[in-house]
Amino acid sequence: HESWAVVEEDTLVGLVCVSVDEENLNGWFWYWMAEDARGRGWMSRAAATVANWALTTRGLERLELGHRVNNPASGAVARRAGFIKEGTERQKFLIGGQRIDVDTYGRLASDPQPPINGLVLLED
Repeated sequence: HESWAVVEEDTLVGLVCVSVDEENLNGWFWYWMAEDARGRGWMSRAAATVANWALTTRGLERLELGHRVNNPASGAVARRAGFIKEGTERQKFLIGGQRIDVDTYGRLASDPQPPINGLVLLED
């Protein structure tokens, strides 16, 4: 599991993570952004930066992610970070007694990097 904090003026405003499947050189990609930090492009830039790193330096060949269809902002982040929608998993989650569809995305090492200004990636 690899994770990065998205920080603004020493305040945690988001996370970008990759859960790695070493055997298949795949990663499950996910992100979270604090509500008051949304809408400024931070997560798209952070997601693109980490995805680029995972598919080059880290040596993974495929990244996957999914988001609930009732969260279109997450899909916009995925597309700006170079992910391609691969389908919809119908009624995947049961939330509050309601079945929710999930859109799935993938990005391959052979896919072009998105035209987005990345962030500085600091590693410990």
